[in-house]
Amino acid sequence: MVHQRPTVQIDTFTSIDTFNSSQREMSAMLLKLDNLLRGPLRTSRIAMVVAVALSATFAAPARAQCVDRAERAPPGAVSAFILDPSVILRLSKNDRDKLTGRLTGLLVTDIAALDSVRDMLREASQADRIAIGVGLHRAEGRCVSTKPDVARRISEFVDKLHDGAVLKGYYADQDTAMAPAPGIPAPPTANNLPAGPSSSAGLMTGEWRTELADPFKPVPLPE
Repeated sequence: MVHQRPTVQIDTFTSIDTFNSSQREMSAMLLKLDNLLRGPLRTSRIAMVVAVALSATFAAPARAQCVDRAERAPPGAVSAFILDPSVILRLSKNDRDKLTGRLTGLLVTDIAALDSVRDMLREASQADRIAIGVGLHRAEGRCVSTKPDVARRISEFVDKLHDGAVLKGYYADQDTAMAPAPGIPAPPTANNLPAGPSSSAGLMTGEWRTELADPFKPVPLPE
């Protein structure tokens, strides 16, 4: 009897391409360090390399930290999306709520993912594009108070897309966000405002409408 080795499925968000890219960047950094160490003024050069390494490490996340660290998407997820924008379409498997949530999470973590949305739309269905519009609006809403420049960039991106399905999802979520929460009465409108004095005219009778009308009098039916 032949025993088959179980197949291990690797999450696309931690793809081999992402790992290899990180390895290449690390190798390049080590090579630069080695070259600097071989030259004069080793101490100052080492300090410079350390500073460059630290700035490279922290610069990318600082571009768009719209939310706290606990709410950000993993760095590997952002990298995988940039490399292959259709990845979240495949992972969501026609679950539009997951698609919306994942896209929102990527954008509030790193706005660099925004440019890849355009490529993702080329492979998205009509329903997917509506969900993408919802995700774009929610990401914009999350960034308004913490990163207004990022929120403005998302808004401008949506305007320049000229995609009807994306706009449909974007404005539908905007209307939902403006709707009152459950249990909170809606603001008064022209149809439900308290009636003026004329509404009580039917209860009064007489020449000057000063006498109380008979409440038991049959109401004439319209002809």
